[in-house]
Amino acid sequence: MDRHVIVGAGAVGTLTAHRLVELGHEVRIVTRSGSGPDLPGVERVAADASDADALARLVDGAAALYNCANPGDYSAWAEVWPPLAASILTTAERTGAVLVTTGNLYLYAPGTSPMTESTPVGTPTKKGTIRARMWADALAAHEAGRARVTEARASDFFGPHGGNDHLGARFMPKVLAGKKLMHIASPDVPHSWTYLPDVATTLVALATDERAWGRAWHVPTNPPRTYRQMAEHVATVAGAPTPRIGTFPHALMRAMGVAVPVMRELEEIRYQFTDPFVLDSSLTESTFGLAPTSMDAAVAATVDWWRRQA
Repeated sequence: MDRHVIVGAGAVGTLTAHRLVELGHEVRIVTRSGSGPDLPGVERVAADASDADALARLVDGAAALYNCANPGDYSAWAEVWPPLAASILTTAERTGAVLVTTGNLYLYAPGTSPMTESTPVGTPTKKGTIRARMWADALAAHEAGRARVTEARASDFFGPHGGNDHLGARFMPKVLAGKKLMHIASPDVPHSWTYLPDVATTLVALATDERAWGRAWHVPTNPPRTYRQMAEHVATVAGAPTPRIGTFPHALMRAMGVAVPVMRELEEIRYQFTDPFVLDSSLTESTFGLAPTSMDAAVAATVDWWRRQA
């Protein structure tokens, strides 16, 4: 089978490696530390993916290159993403590997819902502008015939291997322990939540289907639910008490943002939780025959994984 190279060993990179191994492919994961899942068929390499020469040597001969990197500190995006994205794109151009990027919805204009692949790109936010520039550069390379590219855009993640997401480490342990949750806005606004294994399945499908190249696609995602509905569903499955949910005061959030970088960065994307934030994935589903994992199954698997971490 083919060799596939993944940059990043977070939740998406790890699950994409699992999916590729299931399909019989060889996988190489590139991170600064050499981390990644310890699986037969997976080679873990320590390298700086911002070094295009080093990365190209590792990708040479590969069928696809997956950008699953996720600089965890929002405040570092402006510094980290441009050279990293440029190196990954340059590597795709040099090697001929299909570039599949894990994207998000930040590049769409606030207040647009539901979001489709035809929704205009246009955002005043710093983080959205960075993501939009990354996609514009990749698309330009594709249209010029220098590379083959595609992007899978998802909403907020949840699921096995989840990190510090809104439904991750700040959420699951508290629900399972019956502790109070604090949300950054109203817990009763419709919001799309994308299951992590569905992201991996979509990335692999896009990499190996020529119809996907040259455009972005939305990861198959269940109908929207509010933060409260997700919390109550998790509690029901886990046999935990109905969660108590508070809202972090906006005035306090703004005040803290003056001195606390993470609060300042969350303020910029708070609009995603004050208004409906809904993803439409019907085009991906109808084109590639994909479907989101049922919410019941997804929540059950998520509860099981977080319990095992505890």
